[in-house]
Amino acid sequence: MKIKNAKSRSLKPSKFAKSKNSYKATNDIKSVGIAYRFIGDLQAKNYFELIQEYAKGDLLDLGCGNVSLYQMYKPFTKNIICADWPNSYHNSLFLDFQINLNRPLPVKDNRFDTILLTDVLEHILNPDLLLKEMTRILKPGGKMIITVPFFHLLHEEPYDYFRYTEFRLKMFCEENGLKVLKLFPYGASLEILIDFIAKHISFSFILSKLNYSFGKLLSNSFIGKKIYSATFSKYPLGYCLVAQK
Repeated sequence: MKIKNAKSRSLKPSKFAKSKNSYKATNDIKSVGIAYRFIGDLQAKNYFELIQEYAKGDLLDLGCGNVSLYQMYKPFTKNIICADWPNSYHNSLFLDFQINLNRPLPVKDNRFDTILLTDVLEHILNPDLLLKEMTRILKPGGKMIITVPFFHLLHEEPYDYFRYTEFRLKMFCEENGLKVLKLFPYGASLEILIDFIAKHISFSFILSKLNYSFGKLLSNSFIGKKIYSATFSKYPLGYCLVAQK
């Protein structure tokens, strides 16, 4: 495990920004394009709720990218280690370790209180090995927070390999002796439609803004909530999992 940058961090938000008592997708279009803002808001809300409830102590952010969650988990943790691929698309200046997630992790047993793996598992060729290794380096009683997309376009090709259902996520936990504390989908058929439209009108900032604003209103309306209740189990945008060793 090669140390790339182990300095004190003072960084600006990248993908997510503080919004009252929660988080949302940043308005900086260089960090989050208008086509990704709607789904970014959903992710920010759900990810922050999990982090503020479960993140603590020594935390490992695996596949950290641009460390977009750093501002979320910093207040709740003691020591933070950010790790990503040597050839990561993101080239973060705040990377502590370069690490190959398809191989055994060069970390001692029972090292971390919290491990984050957010929107990374779909890029792993050998997910069984990674989950086994994450379990090994997690302290007894420690928690891992995992998020995965489901209805999502191909991204970071050609390294986008899998989409996982809640049943496979449960199986990962069973195979490694982990207790599932939370497992739920976020988004449903309406959110998928809004996100789909956003991706196809991204050429127009005005149309994208209209779709975003109307989508937020519709999603939060009575009708939107009814559609969500009827479709979230069959048409999830993604899943969030918290498991305990």
